[in-house]
Formats: sequence, structure tokens, C-alpha cells
Amino acid sequence: MAILKRIIAPIFSVLVAFVAFAPAVSQARIVRIEITEAKPAFGGRNFGEVGVYERVIGKAYGEVDPRESSNSMIQDIALAPKNAKGMVEYSTDIEILRPADRNKANGVLFFNIINRGNKGGLALINTDIPGGPANIGNTNALTEAGDGFMQQQGYTIVWFGWQPDVVAGNNRMTMQVPVARNADGSPITGVVRNELTVPALTTTVALQSGWFTPASRPYPTVNTDNRTPLADGFLPTLTVRVRENEPRIVIPNTEWSFGSCEVGKPAAASDTQLCYQAGFKPGQIYELIYRARDPLVLGLGFAAARDLGAFLKTSTKDDGGIANPAYVAGGKAIVMGSSQSGRFIRTLIHLGFNRDEQGKIVFEGALPHIGGGLMPLNIRFGQPGRATTHTVDHLFPGAEFPFAYASVTDPLTGRTQGILDRCQATSTCPKIVHAATALELWELRQSLGFTDPLGLKDLDEPANVRSYILASTQHAQAQLPLPTKEPFLACQQQQNPNPHNWTMRALLTHLAAWVKDGTEPPPSSRPTITAGNLVAPDQVHFPRIPANSYGGVTRPAVKFIADNNPLHVQDYGSAYNGADVSGIISGDPPKLSTGRYGNLVAQVDADGNDLGGIRDVFVAVPIGTYTGWNLFNRNFFEDGICTLGGSFIPFAATRQERLAIGDSRPSIEERYPTKEAYVAAFKKAANDLVAQRFLLADDASRLIQEAERDGIRSAP
Repeated sequence: MAILKRIIAPIFSVLVAFVAFAPAVSQARIVRIEITEAKPAFGGRNFGEVGVYERVIGKAYGEVDPRESSNSMIQDIALAPKNAKGMVEYSTDIEILRPADRNKANGVLFFNIINRGNKGGLALINTDIPGGPANIGNTNALTEAGDGFMQQQGYTIVWFGWQPDVVAGNNRMTMQVPVARNADGSPITGVVRNELTVPALTTTVALQSGWFTPASRPYPTVNTDNRTPLADGFLPTLTVRVRENEPRIVIPNTEWSFGSCEVGKPAAASDTQLCYQAGFKPGQIYELIYRARDPLVLGLGFAAARDLGAFLKTSTKDDGGIANPAYVAGGKAIVMGSSQSGRFIRTLIHLGFNRDEQGKIVFEGALPHIGGGLMPLNIRFGQPGRATTHTVDHLFPGAEFPFAYASVTDPLTGRTQGILDRCQATSTCPKIVHAATALELWELRQSLGFTDPLGLKDLDEPANVRSYILASTQHAQAQLPLPTKEPFLACQQQQNPNPHNWTMRALLTHLAAWVKDGTEPPPSSRPTITAGNLVAPDQVHFPRIPANSYGGVTRPAVKFIADNNPLHVQDYGSAYNGADVSGIISGDPPKLSTGRYGNLVAQVDADGNDLGGIRDVFVAVPIGTYTGWNLFNRNFFEDGICTLGGSFIPFAATRQERLAIGDSRPSIEERYPTKEAYVAAFKKAANDLVAQRFLLADDASRLIQEAERDGIRSAP
């Protein structure tokens, strides 16, 4: 034995020395955390047993190896500048809400994917936080916790920047990534197509002033001279049209320029602005096609989510010894986002970024909310702030196959794909709770995630997925009080105030339990072809609702148009990879296939409220009709689908009032002859939802108490 030890010991010493001096394997990771501020959150408010929360503000610095297969698919990463180690660097803003007593944390890191730089998860799950555009700055600054639901549960909440073209302002969060350049160091250029819309008459707009992109940094033009062709003959163009499918009318290049201007004054040249002396008008779609320079390596946003998620969940400190500000021993991670952010989550999973470079899962749970498409982030000169709605941004990428989590064959492209293909191959799929509203069915083609591409049969869901439709809700609930006279913002009818909060916090609670201890959520709840409540829009039996003045508010007759944003295969050119929503898109509008996908919508009851899905207490005991669609009024794109807006049309107060105008929907007095009758119906509906696990018991108690106190509501 002694002889054996004398032989082995030198060999072991040599091996240790070899390992110690061997070069480290490069990997994508967070290398440095910088904390700029840590302070009590919400004025030191106490949240019951969990106590006080802290708000941590800082920056995370990451490195990505462009040679690794998990990173090489990032568009233009090979053309990004490298540091001395051959790594591509990025940095991102971070903010964390954590229990001051870390022992009170519930073991779940809740990563909220921000929306165009804005925080959203807290205001969705906690109730009583003022919403709407006027309060976005306060929401971003975390000035209010509302009823404190997430804090009372002990969640550690993380926000970070992932969209590199977002500009600072209004407390938005940003991300810094390099500009890609040609191998010889010269600028990369390419033709870019922008849609420009304005809320009011103006003579100057930024080059990316779209409906959804006012906070996006434009790509600069290669030349501010719009009248002289470039060396290859290219000349930028500006067109205008009133409807998406109408012919484009060319605005002569002599009437506009790259610059800023006031009426009657010469324009000041600018490579990121557009001057039109006649004035950009609301209700018009202006389309600029120009040659831009300096694309950002946008796809690093996916790497940042992966690397930061892995670091905050598993590492105790960074390379310099700075402690991980969110670390919870043995913690699990849930990623949640709404709308654009939900599409980001689905695409992160689709492209394989839920697997870190050690092969481990990053986020154990995912909660994409009102985001059924994909995110066109990994694109040269990409515009991730765009959407794919009916009236604006209709032809931008992000609405491509694959639509569903399960793998299915698309007869229009010939591809067989599913969102989970890559994570299933590496055993890194999260448990998914997918939540959407009636509006996503009407305007954002959500049904394609539940059926075959032609809309002929329901799909079987993977075991790790639950999907829910929040019946008779719009994309994000309208803020109360509703406008009491026309115009109702941009729409013809008052928008839908049916809230998401109560259902979403129940779904989050179920997802957290699923991730932590395997307790499964309730079965999926959504309209289906089999049940007969998922149908083509022209099969919807929507009631006739005449013009009325119910409650002293004058409303026009409801126009029902059987249009749910048709979708065709969109050809963005040979350099674009539709299978991965990646690559380089042509600067021209995409060519459309003749074949159309079979997107469907929910059938409705006699009141016009949705059948199928989760019918919350306000739909189960209605005071009016709640839809997932609305139409633009005459001030914008008249009779086009009002972007992301639903409708609320109350019932008449009395039978006499409704009969006088021919409204077939029973009145309030016919439904609820007394306050006690209303409260009894409300209480039964709330308790039924608790039994189905779509409403938490404490929330049901609150809502029932409000009904008992206030009686029949005028709005949710």
C-alpha cells in the first residue's frame, strides 16, 4: 500500500497542476454585478409575515462566446466586436425586489420580462396599482405595491433590460449591446421598412415612430439626401395609405426630407428624423423604405435572459466576489411576461435559450400572458417593438409558424415544428401556464396555438403545458372610470374593463406550486372545436345591439364585422429564416401566399359574451356585454379593428328602456330584481370559480364583500 501511495501521489500532483493551469472553458455568463442602490421598498411598508422588502438597482455585465453552438445562431454575433478573450460583451439594467429578511423568501425567483422597457408583472398580479399610460413612470419606479399580494407571498422579483433599441426615459430599463460591423470594419447597411403613425398632426417624426415604437431608437439613414440616388441607384421612398390593404400613394421626395422641421421653416438635416411640411396625420399609415446603417446585435437579449436567469438562480457571487443580490438557496425560477414579453418567452424557449451552457434548465416555469406569437428580435435591423395587429404593423414578422407548443405539420410551409422542439431534445422545457384573452383570438391569431394550422381540429397539449383563455376580456383591461362621451379614445365603443388580476394571480399560484412541489394546475380551459365554441368569425352569433344612452352615456350601434386579422405565409426574402424568426429581412413589404391559416374565435352566448374558457365572476354575473374586439372611430382608421381594444356595452337598467330601442339583451332589473338576487348570483359564481381553482378563496371573499357593500355594479 505504501508503495502504491508513493506511485500515485506524484501522478495526482501533476494532474492537479495540469488542471489548475489549463485554460478555462469559455462560456456565456454574467461576469460582474454592479449594485448602485439598495434601499427599503415602498417606503418601508410591512407585508405581514414576510415583513419589509428591499429594492436593489444596478447593472449586470455578461460575456458570450460567439463560437459556441448555443450562441452562434445569434444574428451577426460573428460580426460583433470581441474583447481580449474573444468574447462579445453586453450589459443590462437590473432591478430586484426581495424580502429584507432573505429567510422569508418563498424560494421562487419571479423574472418579469419587461415590455418596451416598462415593468408590468407587479401591476398585473397585485391589485389596486393605478394603471394606464399616465402611470407608467410610477409603475416603473415601483412607487406602489397595491394590495401587496406578491410581497405577502414572499416572491423575489427580477426585472432586466433585454430590448437593446429601447431609449432611456420614464424610468424605462435598457440594455447595451454592440453594433455589428463588416469584417473590414466598415458599417453594415441594409434596406429597412418602417411604418409611421401619429396620434396628432405633426411635421416631424422619428424614423421608427410607429404605434408601438415611440420609445425605440431608429436606425440612422446612410445619407440625409433623399433626392439623389445612392451609387447602386437606390432611392428612399415614403408612401401613405388609410387601410393596410389599400394601395400605397407615393409622396414625392421633394415634399419630405430626412430632418426635423416646423411649418414654413427650412428643415434641419437629421439621420434619425423625418420632416414632412404638409404634416403627418392620424389615421394614416406612412411607410418609409430607406437604407440604414449600424444594426445592433439584438439577439443578445435572449442570451441575457438565459445568463442572468442562470446566474441569479444558482450563483452566490460574481467573478469579483460581489454577492448575488437575488440568490435563494435551492430556489426555482419562473419567467413571466405580457404581450410583447410573452412572445419573448415563447421565442426564448423555441430557440433553445432555456438551457444554460452547462446544459441545465434556466426557468423551471413560464407564464406567457397575452402573447401568442413569436418575437422578431434575432434579426438584422430588427424592430422588436413592433406588433402584428390588424390595422397597424400588420406585415411585420412575428406571426409565423410554429404557433403551437406541440409539434405539428404546417401544410402551407411544409415544415413540421413546435415551440418545444429544442427544449424537449435537451430535457430543458419549463412547466408552462399560457394565458390569453378573447382579444388574442380576434386580433392576434391565438387559436392557431390550439389547433392545426388550418383550424380543422384541436391539438393535444404536451404534459408540461396548460392553456387558458380569459373569456370576454381585452388585451389589457381598460382603466376605470371609462370615458363617458365619444370619442371613446380611438374606438367606437367604450373599452372592456373586465380585469385579469384575479384570474392571473390564481394561475401564478398554481404554476408556483407546480414548479416547487409538482402540484398540477387545473385542466386547460379554452374554447375548442370539439365543444363547438371555437368557430370561424362568420359563425359567431353576435346579438344586434342598437345605439343607446344607457347610464347617460351616448353610444353608437355596435357594428359586428366578422374579421379576425387573417394570416397568410409572409415571405421576407431568402436571407430570412422563418422557422427560427431570425436572419435578414427584405426591405420591401413581404409577399403573401394565397393560402390562409384557419384562425378561429370564441362563440358567444345570447348576450354576446364568450363561451368556453375561464368566465370570471363578471362574465358569469354580467352587467353588460364584454368583447375581445372593437372598431376604430372616424378619427383614426374607421371600422378597422381598434388595436388591442375590446368593447363594453352595458345592459339597459329596465325592460322598458331596452324594448324602446329593440335591445334583445335582458335588462338589469330582469336579471337581478333586487340587490339580494344579484349578491346571491355573484356569491355562487365566485364560489364556483374557487371550486374550479380559477379564483383564490381570499380573493373571492373580497369580491363578495364588495358586492354585498356596493350592490349591482356599473362596471367591474
